[in-house]
Amino acid sequence: MSREDQRAGAEIVHGSEECHRHSVELLEELGFPKGVLPLKDLEECGRVRETGFVWMKQKAPYEHFFEGTNTRVSYAVEVTAYVEKLKMKKMTGIKSKQVFLWVPITEMSMDDPTSKKIHFKTPMGIGKSFPITAFMTDEEKQKYLEKPEE
Repeated sequence: MSREDQRAGAEIVHGSEECHRHSVELLEELGFPKGVLPLKDLEECGRVRETGFVWMKQKAPYEHFFEGTNTRVSYAVEVTAYVEKLKMKKMTGIKSKQVFLWVPITEMSMDDPTSKKIHFKTPMGIGKSFPITAFMTDEEKQKYLEKPEE
């Protein structure tokens, strides 16, 4: 499928503020914590609702260190994925540093809305799970920790 076909019928937003809002709304809608995709200087975001295809373009590649997982993650200028509730699959543009190697991350998912972990997978299907709190903003963590256990 060509890039144009993939993006046919997309809702596209431009500019840092619009893109930031768009990506936060997308993560909330999918059920992911807001800090799981800490992209910087976003220039363009798009979404094709029929297929679930999304993309986010930044001005430059970006590396982020997640203290909660002790993991360094690299984000390319463009990150793409196919999304559905509690899942992002066929992801491109994201790599996690494992010891001395950069490993592509192609999927992230949660078992259900009350899941306490996010699962990440590589193209080989090898995965790791981390606590959801490791990817929450301070505000989200506070709400999450105040919530009474069911």
